[in-house]
Amino acid sequence: MSDDAKIEFSREKNVTVLSLAADYESLDGAGIAELLSTLLNTVQSIDPPLMVVDLSETNIFGSAFIEALFRAFNRLGTRDGAAFALCGLTPYCREVIDVTHLDRLWEIYESREQAIDALTKT
Repeated sequence: MSDDAKIEFSREKNVTVLSLAADYESLDGAGIAELLSTLLNTVQSIDPPLMVVDLSETNIFGSAFIEALFRAFNRLGTRDGAAFALCGLTPYCREVIDVTHLDRLWEIYESREQAIDALTKT
C-alpha cells in the first residue's frame, strides 16, 4: 500500500478508531487486500469490539473499499457487544453510502466525537 493510502488506528474512550487519509477508488488489488487483511485482523482482536471508521480525510472510494468495510463489519458483528459506525463522510462519500443503502446498516455520524459517544453509550 502506498504512503498515500495511509491507515491509522487509535483508541478513544475504549473505541478503536480507524482513520483513512487517501482515495480508495484507485487502490490496486494488493492495496485493497492489505486494507482488508488489516481490517479483519483488527476487528477480530479489538476489545471491546467497538469501531469507528473516520472518513473525514477521504474524498472518494470505490466498490472494493465498500466490500472491505462490509466484510469487516460482518466479522465484527459476530462478537458480543459489537458496534460499528462511520463518521466524517464528505458529500460524495455520503451519497455513495446512501445510494447503496448502507446508511440503513451502518450508523453514520457527522463527527468522530459523536460516533464515539454513541458507541460508548450502547
